[in-house]
This record gives sequence, C-alpha cells and structure tokens, in this order.
Amino acid sequence: MGCLFLRWDAFWILLLYWAENFITGFYSILKIAFVRTPKPVEHLRKLFFIPFFGLHYGGFMAGHGFFLLFFFRKTSAQMLNRMSQTSWPCFLEVIQELLYVTRQAYAVLPPGAKPILVGLVLSHGVSFLYNYLLKREYDVGDPRTLMFEPYIRIIVMHVAIILGGFIAMALGSPVGLVAALVIVKTVIDVKMHLYSHRKKAKAPDSKTWPFESPDT
Repeated sequence: MGCLFLRWDAFWILLLYWAENFITGFYSILKIAFVRTPKPVEHLRKLFFIPFFGLHYGGFMAGHGFFLLFFFRKTSAQMLNRMSQTSWPCFLEVIQELLYVTRQAYAVLPPGAKPILVGLVLSHGVSFLYNYLLKREYDVGDPRTLMFEPYIRIIVMHVAIILGGFIAMALGSPVGLVAALVIVKTVIDVKMHLYSHRKKAKAPDSKTWPFESPDT
C-alpha cells in the first residue's frame, strides 16, 4: 500500500527485508552457540554447525543481495569488478562476496531507512535476550533445528523473487516484487513465531546456564 499510494521506494522495503534475514542469521548463530546440550562434549558439534551455517546461509544472502542491487540498478562497476576478483581462499570467498554486497547495500541505503535498520537489530536482540535467554528457550533448543529455522526466510525470499519477478515484468514496475515478498513473508513469519513460542518449555528449577551441564 505504501508503494502504491504513499510513494515509498520499493527498493527500501526489499532491502530492509533482506537486511532482516541477515540479522536473523546472526542471532541464529548466537542461539546455536548458547543452546544447552545434555552432554558437554556435544558442544563440539557447534564447531561444525556454526561455520557451516555461516558459509551456506551467507551464500544465499550474498546472492539475494546482489540480485536486489542489480535489479534496481544499485550496483557499481567497482563492486562488480571486486566480486569477480575474489581473493579469499576456498569457501571463504562466499564471505568476501557477502561483505562486498553488504557494504554496497549499506552505502545506497537512504538515511531515512537506517533508523529502521537499527530498530530491526534491537527488536531481534530484545527477543533473543527475553525469550531465548531469560525465558530459557535454550533449554529445549537443538543445534540442527536452530540451524535450519532461518532457511524459511530464505525460501520466502526465493519465492518472492521468482513470483514477484514475473509480476514486476508484467506490470513494468517493482511493486509486484514488493507485494509478493510482503504477503508471503508476513504469512510465514506469523506461523513461525506462533510455532516457535508455543513449543517453549517451562524453565527448570535449577539455575543452570546454557554452557553448564544439567548434572553440575
């Protein structure tokens, strides 16, 4: 509605949605790090899950970010040149490309949208502190489940880009892309939020913290 009647820039909205996926991935890494496991030795699994998730999820983020910048003609020749000349070894070039895309995205983000970005970081941060730590959701977490949860948002972005891309081409306007993203993402977000907090368990009587074993 804002794009249609209030002259909001469609690029702002799409880029903020992309940024929220980035923020969600960051807090997912924190959740995996803080989740409590039955045996202390199982913390070693996190040494695999965290870097694997960072590289794999980061690859999708880099691809989606580049698509948005390219679609709205926000890319620069310098950025394209840097991305084609990645110098970091092996899989780390994914992180290098993500950094290039993130820098470009932040550079073209209008000043009026930056407070919203800060608000998203704080909102997810408060939810992490209150729900995950203070309400002890880390007691019922599992590293594998926590690693796969953020990919729902990646699927949303995928569907929105494919479906919205066809609509945008048909209408000759990016409004279709925004509409598809908003509708799909809102439905999925509501369902995931209700499902996530419905499954939280009551805090145990013991005052243990995430890195402590229940037996200590």
